[in-house]
Amino acid sequence: MTLYRTSGDSPVLNALITAAHNEKQVTVLVELKARFDEANNIAWAKKMEEAGIHVVYGLVGLKTHCKMLLIVRREENHLRSYLHLGTGNYHPRTARLYTDFSLLTSRSALTAEAASLFNVLTGMSETAHFDELLVAPFNLAPRLLELINRERANRRAGRPSGIFIKANGLVDQEIVDALYSASQEGVPIDLLVRGICCLRPGLSGISETIRVRSIVDRFLEHSRIYLFTNGGDPLVFLGSADLMPRNLHRRVEVVFPILDPELRRQFIEVIVPGYLADNVKTRLLNPDGLYTHKHRPEGEARHRVQEEFLLRYTPESAEIPRLQPSLRQDPPAASVTA
Repeated sequence: MTLYRTSGDSPVLNALITAAHNEKQVTVLVELKARFDEANNIAWAKKMEEAGIHVVYGLVGLKTHCKMLLIVRREENHLRSYLHLGTGNYHPRTARLYTDFSLLTSRSALTAEAASLFNVLTGMSETAHFDELLVAPFNLAPRLLELINRERANRRAGRPSGIFIKANGLVDQEIVDALYSASQEGVPIDLLVRGICCLRPGLSGISETIRVRSIVDRFLEHSRIYLFTNGGDPLVFLGSADLMPRNLHRRVEVVFPILDPELRRQFIEVIVPGYLADNVKTRLLNPDGLYTHKHRPEGEARHRVQEEFLLRYTPESAEIPRLQPSLRQDPPAASVTA
């Protein structure tokens, strides 16, 4: 697994130490330069090494910021892999304070690419090829630019087009310029950026079709979502990366696709519309760079997205999709947790 940020009493790392004591092979990549958590990570690295865990520290010059956990088990005389990918850290305290999404899957197209990335991170191979995963600093930036430009082409050809991005920050100049260009073709673009945003929406002739929101509520909005209309066959990605030069070029990040149709439908029909409908905790970025509270017209229903998701996605609500096993060779993702 990768470890970027955790607490001093991490149940996940204690479980890994127990696994090592039970003669399981365990490898953990520890990022020693995770700001504010350096001491925790050094202490855990020592504990894990003492337990017989293989501890590595990533690639020279790159922070490892992705959140991945790969489990390989022998089942009925064959190996089967289970992969966890997330937008949030393996940190039991921030997990109760931040909003994040994670995917648990045994889909071989994803587990194989994750294994290839782990081989690179642990020095077992120098390069890897990624078709499904968007991995910084290898293919994430060019693939995002390609996806944005594809929406421009779709709009020009009269096909359905649109972009929704939810991130902590939007700073990267290439991405900003690509979004401006897409807007000038008429692509509708909704951005939900909690922190710094270097793009100015609503500028005549430049960004007229772009809207930028920020939601500040009880929980810190931490998840990253990338949704592209893709001519009517939407693509949904989640990941650890913000749209900042450091994330795109100086860190190891993973943005992963939601391939299962039912899970993808949840994002297209419920989660993304839920964020866009919020009229209680949303601020809108104006063309002059100032934020104003989103006005709720008299008589309009009240929508507070965090409140609604708490009601919808708590275990008692039974709203989280529970997928039945498939006869396909590549089983569907087991669940998405919010």
